Amino acid sequence: MHRRRMIRVPASSANLGPGYDSLAAALALHLELEVEETGELTVESDLPGVPLDRANLIVRAFESLGPADGFSFRVRSQIPLEAGLGSSAAAIVAGLVAADHIFELDADLLAAATALEGHPDNVAASLHGGFVICHDGGAERFDPGPGLETVVAIPPERVATFSARAALPSEVPMADAVHNTAHAAMLVLGLSRGDLDLVALGLSDRLHQPRRAHLYPRSMELLGRAGELGAVGASISGAGPAVLFWSHSEGTGRLVSQLAEEVPDWEVRRVSFEPEGATVRAIA
Repeated sequence: MHRRRMIRVPASSANLGPGYDSLAAALALHLELEVEETGELTVESDLPGVPLDRANLIVRAFESLGPADGFSFRVRSQIPLEAGLGSSAAAIVAGLVAADHIFELDADLLAAATALEGHPDNVAASLHGGFVICHDGGAERFDPGPGLETVVAIPPERVATFSARAALPSEVPMADAVHNTAHAAMLVLGLSRGDLDLVALGLSDRLHQPRRAHLYPRSMELLGRAGELGAVGASISGAGPAVLFWSHSEGTGRLVSQLAEEVPDWEVRRVSFEPEGATVRAIA
């Protein structure tokens, strides 16, 4: 039987300030993958510089569950690479979802994706949509209260994830850990209540963003001025250097205009939080 599937996976923003490797949100930028049984392994992609053979991350993820021989992979993506918006997680999820559906496996996709990505937050958000709280072996999903939007500001420079992770120590001061525990709890409470004042307080981080500031000083400068620019607050998106500005829907237009003036060489996108996770459909 000729097998053909269409998979759509959202981008993601991890950490969300205080929730290092444990909080993430899906964003309405998408990777779309078409997998078709054609008799030969081929890869087509509109992403610059990615491998067009079985070294492609999507194909590698697919092959962790089943053989890719005889399948063609066609990829279109709105997710910029190495910007901190979960491009690798989306690719991994797309490959796994495709293989799971084609081979009818009913695999534990979160566990499989976490094993490939190395941490659960981005892949959990791409799989489930909405906001996720990751814990040992699982993830809890929830939707925020109404009125919350985001603006993503992406500088032309890129930061490799391994460089961002290398900047972090293996141990941190107890006071910093306590600060982040309290503020992550406030952030989740604020999101669940739709209390943007509490969200603004809850975005504060002492674990990873200050220790990576030398990798993206301009991003950190803008983060510190988020309120002045018209945002509720801001967080570095994942490993950076993109900045996720959190906004009330009524103020988002002004925020976009302010950012366009501040950083004319950056890409500024109004992007909504995405409630829907990865989807797959068979094509006759």
